[in-house]
Amino acid sequence: MTIRNILAACLLATGLQSVAQEKVEMLLWDQNHAEMSEAKTEAIRSSDFTRDPAITVYLPGRPNGKAIIMCPGGGYGWEAMDHEGHAMAQWFNAQGIAYVVLKYRLPHGNHEIPLSDAEQAVRLVRNHASEWGVNPSKIGIMGASAGGHLASTLATHYSGNETRPDFQVLFYPVITMDPSYTHGGSRENLLGKNPSKELQDKYSNELQVSSSTPKAFIMLSSDDTAVPVANGVNYYMALLKNNVSASLHAYPTGGHGWGYGDGFLYKSQWMEELEKWLREEI
Repeated sequence: MTIRNILAACLLATGLQSVAQEKVEMLLWDQNHAEMSEAKTEAIRSSDFTRDPAITVYLPGRPNGKAIIMCPGGGYGWEAMDHEGHAMAQWFNAQGIAYVVLKYRLPHGNHEIPLSDAEQAVRLVRNHASEWGVNPSKIGIMGASAGGHLASTLATHYSGNETRPDFQVLFYPVITMDPSYTHGGSRENLLGKNPSKELQDKYSNELQVSSSTPKAFIMLSSDDTAVPVANGVNYYMALLKNNVSASLHAYPTGGHGWGYGDGFLYKSQWMEELEKWLREEI
């Protein structure tokens, strides 16, 4: 073997070590927060998202102390666990980030359920921070579409410092429950058919931003016909109004629901921009 081949092999081994994943799967509300058996894991994966909320934690080979909890979208009626969930794990791990996919319970009109699961996910990551190589002050929440609504709900409705995320990343998010420009399915699944004005305003997260809301990275497509761009734009404006650091990235085409899919024309751009933001701002 030549010196060049030896060096190449060493570099490859080093690279693989840096992105090597250790995966931990854990129930949110298990009495002892125990790791799940293989049989239990399979049962939960095949469930209908009405029970047994859980997290899947992908740990990087070389952690940098940051962690991201991802809430997949699906209109609060299902969860897109692949392209808006597990598919991103290796990319985040390659940056040294612990990546956590949240399987939250669907609300069926009980608006408190998803938020309680998101808060518990933050608690678990903070409780295991030293074990997982995570800095407890660098734990972010991320979400896509209705998962973006859940992420922004946590960012604006957290119950205390224990569950406050340190930053938020939102893919084409549902933000408002205002019927004039919300996503109708998400609204009905979360709040029911005829919610009160008080409840509607409570979960219109552009109305709930304060100076204590964590900094945000928001991305969307200008031609999104499923979730009007005013959702993300108005949230961005509310953040700025409250002097919260925010970065908004609007791509000219792409529609809705692209997640980590290769079919999105601007995939390399959002990846580069998000990676830079996470490196320089967090």
